[in-house]
Amino acid sequence: MLSSLVCRASVRGPVSLTRGLVSLTRGLVSLTRGPSADSPPFPDAAPRPPRRPAKDPGGCSVLLFPGQGSQFVGMGRGLLKYPNVREMFSAAREILGYDLLSLCLDGPEEELRKTARCQPALFVTSLAALERLNVENPKAVETCVAAAGFSVGEFAALVFSGAMDFAEALYVVKVRAEAMQRAAELVPSGMLSVVGRPQAQYKHACVQAKEHCRSLGLEEPVCSVANYLFPDGRVIAGHQQALDFLQQNSRRLQFVRTQPLPVSGAFHTELMESATEPLREVLRQVEVRRPEINVYSNVDGKRYMNESHVRRQLVKQLVLPVKWEQTLHEIFERTQGTKFPHTYEVGPGKQLGATLQRCNRKAFTTYAQVDVTAHED
Repeated sequence: MLSSLVCRASVRGPVSLTRGLVSLTRGLVSLTRGPSADSPPFPDAAPRPPRRPAKDPGGCSVLLFPGQGSQFVGMGRGLLKYPNVREMFSAAREILGYDLLSLCLDGPEEELRKTARCQPALFVTSLAALERLNVENPKAVETCVAAAGFSVGEFAALVFSGAMDFAEALYVVKVRAEAMQRAAELVPSGMLSVVGRPQAQYKHACVQAKEHCRSLGLEEPVCSVANYLFPDGRVIAGHQQALDFLQQNSRRLQFVRTQPLPVSGAFHTELMESATEPLREVLRQVEVRRPEINVYSNVDGKRYMNESHVRRQLVKQLVLPVKWEQTLHEIFERTQGTKFPHTYEVGPGKQLGATLQRCNRKAFTTYAQVDVTAHED
């Protein structure tokens, strides 16, 4: 049996990887077939380890897991020599039905950008980066007191916390990603990164964009803030006609910069409603446990309280905005003079570090990113 997913082999940490990767050795064939009416989709889980005592957050660590948009061809190339990484990609091949490692390393880029491919790739690569962190800086893993993930990154955070097992979570991510891609293909839509002046009114801009869409004959247009990133930084998502209006009128709307994101749909808006039921159903079929450390929900920036709370919030997350700025404030708020934890971005890109710098410069002084391409084999 594999020794660990990201942590030590003992039961002291958020998840000994006998917990996190235990599902790699069980039920992979049934995962590729999907659940049947005659038997549960996954075998019984391993015994739950005892909860560790609370720690003083000073001198501890926080792990952040990136979301869609941070992917790039070549990610993971520097991780293959670390424990369990090749086994993780091998298990992913069984669960997903295609060679995820080859896609991450060699592309093609247009295939990696597809939602159905991108989300599993980010999930596995982030947890592979966690293996590197555990080898090179085990204290960062041992002393972790909180974790958060951006959109699909929440699933990596939940696996690390012991709330879900690796293979089961990957299967959920697969279902989620495929459902979101189907929803995205129903109408032309997208996401637009916006940096505005202090006087910019994002919600009012969305109202104007929807009025423009109605003038074009579009019934029930969608345009809303999908991501709260940092002060004056938002991602707006919706029908493509609405996003075009925002770009064409950016100066009048007090937007300093607008940039379309490399995603296929209007995620975290009501255009994802059709994806909620497939996700809700698959979450009923897997085991979800209370996280062993604080994990923060994108929906409201608050920590998950119990198993049912995790299931509910993960479904809501599809159609509600990612409140990342609020999440960072919740994690890093502290009384004056209290030290900040070390923060690690675990996975491709440095976008979460950039948002942390804009939200809390003092917390950013102890930030580091776990490189997913260095030390090629």
